[in-house]
Amino acid sequence: MIIKNGWVIEHNTLTKKDILIEGNRIQKIENFIQSEEEVLDATGCLVMPGAMDVHVHLREPGYDYKETIKSGTMSAAKGGITTVMSMPNLNPCPDCKVHLDFQKNLIQKDAVVHVYPYGAVTVHEDGKILANIEELKNEVLAITDDGCGVNNIDLLIEVMKLAKKYDLVIASHAEDTVNGKLPEGEYRAVRREIALAKKIGCRYHFCHMSTKESFDAIRKAHQEGYTNITCEVSPHHLLLNETMITNGNWKMNPPLRSEEHRLATVEALLDGTACMIASDHAPHSEAEKSQEYGKCPNGIIGLETMLPAIYTHFIKTKKASYQDFIRWFVTSPAEVFRLPATCLKAGNIADIAVLDITNKKVYTKEEILSLGKNSPFIGQEFYGFAKYTLVDGQMVYQYASGGNQ
Repeated sequence: MIIKNGWVIEHNTLTKKDILIEGNRIQKIENFIQSEEEVLDATGCLVMPGAMDVHVHLREPGYDYKETIKSGTMSAAKGGITTVMSMPNLNPCPDCKVHLDFQKNLIQKDAVVHVYPYGAVTVHEDGKILANIEELKNEVLAITDDGCGVNNIDLLIEVMKLAKKYDLVIASHAEDTVNGKLPEGEYRAVRREIALAKKIGCRYHFCHMSTKESFDAIRKAHQEGYTNITCEVSPHHLLLNETMITNGNWKMNPPLRSEEHRLATVEALLDGTACMIASDHAPHSEAEKSQEYGKCPNGIIGLETMLPAIYTHFIKTKKASYQDFIRWFVTSPAEVFRLPATCLKAGNIADIAVLDITNKKVYTKEEILSLGKNSPFIGQEFYGFAKYTLVDGQMVYQYASGGNQ
């Protein structure tokens, strides 16, 4: 297979190159390659390493009416994402090896992209009893009770010590029990957890940060040299604010914040306080999301629009560079979570996204491959939708005009 006439990023500029793929690896990258191999025309497209999304809810096992491993990873492939990390709010919850193995067997059978599951911090993510970290330590890269803040401080200290001992990342949904989803609920938990992470020295990652005060605290920790403390931001907190909310498809946790907090989120991304972007892809059924706003569950889908939305609003507008794009979606996730690194280089595994950055397209409900249709971005125009996505050198997604393939 050969990818022809696409642009690759060299020295932060776009350069036209051909890429020859043999088996599951990149054979060579040159200005022009003559070959009898199958040709993928990438004219007008950015050819980049497949993106990584460290915050994805695949819902299976336990909630496969919302999403399955197959549909969720197909949605990732459609978004140009070749590696995802799946959250543990499942049934059974991966709080021990038996439960994790059950999930891994499903992944091996049905996933079309690479999937790295999180282990849970507590049994059933209930925040009361520590999960079997001893069993999980060699099976996962990170642990989290995402969706729930861990507010049992003694337990949190214990799990931080174990995470340091076994070199695991703790990914925190920072939210205290007093203020909940209010901005204060996030940033007071962030401040408290930063103090503990500094003291214990574990690798600590904050999920979907959304408030100015949270970023101020994380920025200060970095200035003090605590590079083991990291955070992600999500496209919806970068691009949307609370005044835009119209229905349940705009409801998530953390919720959309004020414009001041949105601008602080953008600032944190651009100054490096937030080192990566993650979708927090959270599918729900249409019946659940069509309830009145106060009753419907939190969460929106995001795998299919993450790269196009960020390319359109940050790269095309020159607010950020091509290198930033790769750093947010490839380099930083790999470094923080120690995922297998991907880059466009001869000899490397061919996990590749080919994004159409020349033609803008309206995102429609009908094209969504996720079982969840709960997106606030339906009807919006973006550049950068995937034309092709390859995993291990195999085509897992190809855009066909008028539909998906």
